[in-house]
Amino acid sequence: MLASILPDGKLIIASHNKGKAAEIADLLAPYNIKVMTAADFNLPPPAETSDSYLGNARLKARATLAATGIPALADDSGFEVMAWGGKPGIHSARLAEEEGDYAKAMARIAAEVSQAHNASRQNRQCRMVAALLLACADGREFAAEGYANGTFVWPPRGDHGFGYDPVFQPDGHNKTFAEMDAPTKQSLSHRHQAMHQLLAAIRHAQ
Repeated sequence: MLASILPDGKLIIASHNKGKAAEIADLLAPYNIKVMTAADFNLPPPAETSDSYLGNARLKARATLAATGIPALADDSGFEVMAWGGKPGIHSARLAEEEGDYAKAMARIAAEVSQAHNASRQNRQCRMVAALLLACADGREFAAEGYANGTFVWPPRGDHGFGYDPVFQPDGHNKTFAEMDAPTKQSLSHRHQAMHQLLAAIRHAQ
């Protein structure tokens, strides 16, 4: 199904984030396609100037397709903490860059959450968001968003995963994403949900 819209059965994951690219590659493993990444082509990441996840995913996918002529699948994702007004959101990766790394970025969020509410009334609801956009060689584009709702926990727990996984505990579970094995996290993740929706959109178009 997916291979049928990809000339030569090839696809580039338009990401320089190794953890993100690996998760997407795992989700694509059941399909008969050759998966590569933007890093394989030494492509510079484009400026993410959109004010939406899908907009930034579109910028990355289109830039990769234009540079290589190969269909590109881009992801733009974020971590939204309700006590901080939904921040850092689309600026989640930028926050980590500004703070120096994700550990410092998570500490910054913890400080903001603590300041936002009295300790006994902290609103620690949060969600992970992932937008996927596939840009095809024939000009067609397929897009979808996925979400995982949960609680911001502090201090961080677990050493698996990447990004904000150590402070995200999905609803209905007592472990953070970083404490879960990869298959369990994948089954609950925002990226898995987005991929499910994307593949449904592709099926519907055929």
